[in-house]
Amino acid sequence: MSSKKFNQPLSGFVVPRYGGIPTFMRLPHTEDMSDIDIGLIGVPWDGGTTNRAGARHGPREIRNQSSFMRRVHSQTLSSPYDVCNVADLGDTSVNPIDLMDTLKRVEDFFTEVHAAGTLPLTAGGDHLITLPIMRGIVKDGPVGMVHFDAHTDTNDRYFGENLYTHGTPFRRAIEENLLDPKRTVQIGIRGSLYTKNDYDYGREVGIRTITIEEYFDIGVDAVIAEARRIVGSGPTYISFDVDGLDPVYAPGTGTPEIGGYSTFDAIKMLRGLRGLNLVGGDVVEVAPPFDPSGNTALVGATMMFEILCLLADSLAQRSS
Repeated sequence: MSSKKFNQPLSGFVVPRYGGIPTFMRLPHTEDMSDIDIGLIGVPWDGGTTNRAGARHGPREIRNQSSFMRRVHSQTLSSPYDVCNVADLGDTSVNPIDLMDTLKRVEDFFTEVHAAGTLPLTAGGDHLITLPIMRGIVKDGPVGMVHFDAHTDTNDRYFGENLYTHGTPFRRAIEENLLDPKRTVQIGIRGSLYTKNDYDYGREVGIRTITIEEYFDIGVDAVIAEARRIVGSGPTYISFDVDGLDPVYAPGTGTPEIGGYSTFDAIKMLRGLRGLNLVGGDVVEVAPPFDPSGNTALVGATMMFEILCLLADSLAQRSS
């Protein structure tokens, strides 16, 4: 891949970072996926939210805050833009008043992304968006997942009938053979429950759930090692819900739960996933209306940059 001419972020030495049209990481926007290795995509939709809406505004604010991201990773001293072609592919089509129609629109978009050979990195939106993303990109058997969250998102129904909410995507993904539960690890699970049986489904199907209590008991390095052991060398997806963080770091989210990990620990965990066989990732549940400071969107943009570096590294390893 290194022989190609790759897109580069607009330099802050050319146009100040507060200037120019906002795109993810200040990259060019294109609708042509034919030569794009990694596509940065927004899904501005929160129709799966069961309490505080607002994540529909996440992609726009994450784009704004991503202007703070520079081009070189501070620890690896590598740049994702030197090893693969990255672009902002815009937002998927959504229907703000029709959940099922939106699921189909998002799935169709990501089916095109997959057909183009592009790895997707997505900004949500609520966590239900991961289901149609997986429907679009998982074509050769179920994938594993490293899932950062305060909630398992493996509920079954809401109000007795609704199968599709931001609390149900991974039960549906397992049922549809998109997600391998035995290669899935969830990190940071906590908060009060609806019933004492809320965690039973995950345990029964084989999901490795690391509660926040276990997280603090065993430490970050052990959590990284456990995550790598669970997903192994098979194709793996990263899904980062910002409510996995303590709300002092990410107050702008729909379902905050106190007692989470820090932004530094989150970055350290992501960096510990370097070398995995990655097929995509997302950052979800950034709800700017609940955070006028913009800090949560900055957190979302930073986590996207860390995942972008992981995806670029994964692609570079495959081509070497």
